[in-house]
Amino acid sequence: MAKRKKAVKSSKKKSSRKPTRARPTQVTMGLESSKIRDRSPDKQLNLFRNNPYVIPNLNRTYNNPKKAKIARDMLERYTGSAPSKFKKQIILTNFEYYVERFHSLCGSEKTRGSAMTVVHSDSADVTVVNFSIGSPMAALAMELISIVEPKAVLFLGMCGGLHRTLKKGDFIVPTAAIRDEGASIHFMPRQVPALPTFKIQKFVSEIVVERGLDYRTGVIHTMDYRFWEFDEKFKAQLYEERALGIDMETATLFVAGFASKVPIGALLLVSDLPLKRGGIKTKKSASSVFKTFTDLHLEIGIKAMSEISEKGEHIRHYKW
Repeated sequence: MAKRKKAVKSSKKKSSRKPTRARPTQVTMGLESSKIRDRSPDKQLNLFRNNPYVIPNLNRTYNNPKKAKIARDMLERYTGSAPSKFKKQIILTNFEYYVERFHSLCGSEKTRGSAMTVVHSDSADVTVVNFSIGSPMAALAMELISIVEPKAVLFLGMCGGLHRTLKKGDFIVPTAAIRDEGASIHFMPRQVPALPTFKIQKFVSEIVVERGLDYRTGVIHTMDYRFWEFDEKFKAQLYEERALGIDMETATLFVAGFASKVPIGALLLVSDLPLKRGGIKTKKSASSVFKTFTDLHLEIGIKAMSEISEKGEHIRHYKW
């Protein structure tokens, strides 16, 4: 009886991995901007939803046409100004004096909506917006102005000086901000740092130096805890952090700007020295700061944004 030959097993192991397909380019995905613009809002969203290679953040106006439409309407309602009037260079502030002063310098139309005041200047090619105070309003302002796709945004704010060498009237060009507030978490995870757009900071710092002035760079602690000056535990934390200044908007603006693809920088004016005896801001000391330092603060901001426009500076930003 003939012996059956045993089947020879192949020494090669079969791979359990499925063959991979080449990742398609943006063009083959059908997501090029011309095709997106030609579709209705619902069809635009479906381009993203039905594509397995793209997971967009539909919470952003640049990915969500429906949200962009509402934001455009809200911008006009909150500022009293049509979005088409907004310049590509925008100064954000949280003090009405800056808007009034800009209005008097440029002679442009001033409007007030239900929440914000705005002035557009054709001569300076700059828009100034007063969004009031605090992290939530800062986040709202940034999202709303993102729909006009600004070329550069500069925050002219005030901060409390924490370092012992600072004095009232000093300028700070922040290199980063500590996210100790509530609004920015809705834009980026907590581990994402709050950073400005470098080129705007570089541009602003050069103008400060051209004026024969000095400035400081460092970290700003942003929080939404107004009466922290009387919390000894919190003050001990500030000493450990070695932050240069403290405010209520900078970190929120940096994070919301990054999330919304809006290039943003900041030039902060030290308005008080809350860690020193008698250094907490009062009505009298605030009035003195406004009379002495704010005009120069605004002039530097206007010059920075105007020259960015005139020189056609290209502000690089991240691409996703």
